[in-house]
Amino acid sequence: MEFGFSFGANLGNRTETLKKAKQMLCDIPGVKVVAVSSLYETTPVDVKAEFQDMKFLNSAMIVESDHSAEQWLKELNRIEDALGRVRGEDRNQPRTIDLDLLFAGDQCICSGGLTVPHPRWAERQFVVEPLAEIIPDRILPNSDQSIAQILASLEKDEHFTRLDTDW
Repeated sequence: MEFGFSFGANLGNRTETLKKAKQMLCDIPGVKVVAVSSLYETTPVDVKAEFQDMKFLNSAMIVESDHSAEQWLKELNRIEDALGRVRGEDRNQPRTIDLDLLFAGDQCICSGGLTVPHPRWAERQFVVEPLAEIIPDRILPNSDQSIAQILASLEKDEHFTRLDTDW
């Protein structure tokens, strides 16, 4: 089955942390990488004013594997923990790494702390644009538009910058 992930980081050496996360994901047995987007530098969304200048690096990755969405949630949490992710009361606080499961094939899941597709994926340019780069024509469950169409409908962040295409 095909799975989509988003990557984000706005603390520490963001590029190196994202590279490590990508490698750790690729090292999981049975994972075949389908596509990886460029890196994008983005403005934080829904953060306190004091964190507004702490830009994120974001990317998206598509893999094929026999893992379940629940297994992926555990793997993503394991990778985040290994890379120093600190979870606090403020879910939008700065972080060394943020990994999200965006979709799991055509499944719709809402149980045990897992919601797939990710409930806010289509509202956020920092998720939609990297996905549109690698799977523009894909229509995710609970949507009637392609990822490219959703991107075209979003208000654009003027500080959204495409960076490294091969990271």
